[in-house]
Amino acid sequence: MTHPYSYVRHDVTFLPEGTPCAAWLYRPDGVENPPVVVLAHGFAAFRELRLDAYAARFAQAGYAALVFDYRHWGASGGQPRRILDIGRQHADWRAAIAYARSLPNVDTTRIVGWGSSFGGGHVLDLAAQDHALAAAIVQVPHVTGPASAFAQAPTLLARLVVAAVRDQVGAWLGRPPHRVKSIGIPGDLAMMTSPGAYALVERMAGDQFEKLLAENDVAARIALRVPFYSPGRKAADITAPTLVQLATKDDVTPYAKARKIAGRIPRGEVRSYDCTHFEPYLDPHFEQIVTDQIAFLDRHVRGAR
Repeated sequence: MTHPYSYVRHDVTFLPEGTPCAAWLYRPDGVENPPVVVLAHGFAAFRELRLDAYAARFAQAGYAALVFDYRHWGASGGQPRRILDIGRQHADWRAAIAYARSLPNVDTTRIVGWGSSFGGGHVLDLAAQDHALAAAIVQVPHVTGPASAFAQAPTLLARLVVAAVRDQVGAWLGRPPHRVKSIGIPGDLAMMTSPGAYALVERMAGDQFEKLLAENDVAARIALRVPFYSPGRKAADITAPTLVQLATKDDVTPYAKARKIAGRIPRGEVRSYDCTHFEPYLDPHFEQIVTDQIAFLDRHVRGAR
């Protein structure tokens, strides 16, 4: 596109189960009733970690975009902070889609779910149930709990389980969360410790690095739940056109398993990139990733009525 649209970004809020979720709404100038791409991040992440870069590109291409933080994370409400509850995040997704469908001056029949990593798993789960979605885009999605959990070293896995049991028992007794790092370097007690991953997330944070440092932990109980969360099991139930973007060097969401499961989506399009799990957010890979996403939207959503 030679002449990208200008756009305006508004701060908006919606209320899943009575707790505010903070969101950015991007509206392209001069586009009548644009489709809406709804975006949310992955495991223990907040929207400033490069989701604004994707949303800006969608707006420049003539799409509205709604980018939200899950409850307990980022600018959204919810106490205690940084608890990752899969059921609540699913409810946040349903509320975000409902909010998008309530917006004036957009095409509420053309709503797209966009999720990355753990959020990509949420979008697969959502798309398997909400057949009114116009399309779905999932980037390095979490598809199977056992494959992701057992990609970790056994010693780290054991340490995470001990921390998770301590946190879960504490939660039952009304104690504050026992936390582990969300992302760390190899050898750390952290949910993700892939070599080089922490440095890439630092780059994603940019001028939000201090916020990343302050929020780089999660209630450890999630380590008991990830092995049992396999949204890829519902892949065959997804009816919307779905773009699945995979990283061939991914050791957070193992590539071979993800490729096999993505092949079960009836209207799935799978594209693979020679990179690791966190590199799609960053140059040089970001440009190709987002260009492919916009081309997919142009094929399946822009002209669909």
